[in-house]
Formats: sequence, C-alpha cells, structure tokens
Amino acid sequence: MSREPEFRPHRVVVLALDGLLPFELGIPHRIFGRPRDARGRLLYDVVTCSIRPPGPVRTDADFAIQVEHGPEALATADTVIVPASYELGPVFEQGVLTGELAAALGRIRPGTRLAAICIGVYVLAAAGLLDGRPATTHWADADRLQRLFPRVEVDPDVLFIDDGDVLTSAGVAAGIDLCLHMVRRDHGTAVANEVARRTVVPPHRDGGQAQYIHRPVPDPQQATTTSARAWALGRLHEPIQLRDLAARESMSVRTFTRRFREETGVSPGQWLTQQRVERARHLLESTDRSVDQVAREAGFGTAQSMRQHLQAALGVTPTAYRRTFRAENDAAAVLRR
Repeated sequence: MSREPEFRPHRVVVLALDGLLPFELGIPHRIFGRPRDARGRLLYDVVTCSIRPPGPVRTDADFAIQVEHGPEALATADTVIVPASYELGPVFEQGVLTGELAAALGRIRPGTRLAAICIGVYVLAAAGLLDGRPATTHWADADRLQRLFPRVEVDPDVLFIDDGDVLTSAGVAAGIDLCLHMVRRDHGTAVANEVARRTVVPPHRDGGQAQYIHRPVPDPQQATTTSARAWALGRLHEPIQLRDLAARESMSVRTFTRRFREETGVSPGQWLTQQRVERARHLLESTDRSVDQVAREAGFGTAQSMRQHLQAALGVTPTAYRRTFRAENDAAAVLRR
C-alpha cells in the first residue's frame, strides 16, 4: 500500500526593502494566505523577510514594520515576490544592486518563481533576471525602466506579464491581479475566484488589459458600454455580433468600438474571447460536461475552436486543463459546504 505524499504548502517569501509601500507588501499575504485544500490546510505558507537580520524595515508611511526573518528565508522559497520600494537607491538610479541586496538574492534557489509588483521590477532587472524577457511596471516608470535596462522588453500598457518563472505587474492594484493570477495558475479558477470573493475584488482582470493612462474621468452624461457587456455575459453561448452590442447602447459601431476600447483596454472581439475562455475554464473545472458541450455553452461552437483558443490563452488543451484543475475545484467545493 503506497503512502500518501507528505503535504507541504507552497512557500511564498515576500522581500521587504526599506521604503516599501505597506499596501503592496500586504497584497501577497492577503491573496496567498487564503486558499485551502479539502482538509482545510493552507495551500501557501507566506513569510516576509529583509535583506538584513530580523528587525525594523522603513516604509514610505509614518511607521516601520518589524520583520521576523532575515535573507536566509529566501533560500526556502518556492516563489519570491518583490513589492515596490521608494528607497532602492543605486538600483533605481544606476541599475545596479547593492552588495547587501545582491548577497540576499544570491540565496534564491534556481527554478524559484519570481514576481515583482510595480517598481519592484527594478530589483529583478538590476539582477539581470529580465534580460531578453518581457516585463511591465507602473506606466509612470516604464520609460525610465526601458532606458536603464535596454535589454528588457518593457510593455507599459498591460496590467501584468506572466513569462513563466518570472512575472511582473503594474502598480498598486495590479499587484492583486498578479497574485490572483498566480493562484489561478497554481490551483485553477474556482480557488482563485473564492479568494477574490473573500477579498471583495474582481475575480479576473486579464493581464493584457491596458493600464488606465491619461484617461479623463468620463462625463456622467456620456453613454458607456456597461449594459452591452452585461447583456453579452448572459449570452456567451449565442453568436454575438458587434452591431448587436452597439445597438444595445444606441451607438454606431465605430463609436461603440472606440468607447469600448477606452473603457476596457481591448476590442469587443478580444473581450468576448476572454470571457468565453473564462466561461470554458469554469465549466471544465466545475462540471462533467463533455468538451463538445463546454465548447457550445462557452460560445466557441466547436471543440476544435475552443481547443485553439484555450491553447493560445493558456498553453493547454481542454482535456489537460480539466485533468490539472478538477481536483482543486473539488477541494474548494468541499470548503464552501
């Protein structure tokens, strides 16, 4: 009789640097501190560490935080997250690590997943971990990041970028999107949605969604595309034409398309595909419907069409996705009873 593998939660180590933003430091603890398996065991173990021995770390507010772990904690991490700091010194000014920071990062084991929130990306870039790779940061710092690190492929327009073992996000709330995305990647949509529900945040904002840059507050008298989107979400299984969406808001197709992109950062067609992918993921995780049935209910029409879209969006087939995440969804269902 085979023994059950020893359970070990995925360890997330959050690197607290002087000048850190308390809000962003708290994001990983809030998001990764929630998910549990069917036995009620936490799926993640979240700890905070400094690059110095345990002690106080300055924040950008009028208080410091007491960090209980030194840099040795980085050697135990499965994922390391670097939140933003306003006191990066030579990292931000010259693009080079201090000796103390370099020594701390040197403790990270090969293969550890790395993530940065906002200008925490400068730390990963200065360490050479983003050379030749895509990355993002807060839109106000993107040009500077590109000038300082020309080998990094900076995309200033997205909420976050998942490049496999290295992930980066835009500022502040985009860090929530990034952490939820990692939970979703690790344990599926149902688990991530439960965390989002308990945190009272939207369960999913696609990483490719644009950052909100230089957009004036909309005139309250100006028509929006909100009703059309709500209408479409209730009919994803049906063919939806652009002219049908525009008609819901009494706009021309051209005006609707422009307004839609201003509000969501993507075209109506891209948005519909994103929503259908999310619907397919939910059905694959939470039901026993066949792949053909899921494809029809999600609005892809055929299994082949859905397979192509899931492969493009997630890098896996519907069958592989269901096999990977069905167990996690069952665990979440048990916890909700």
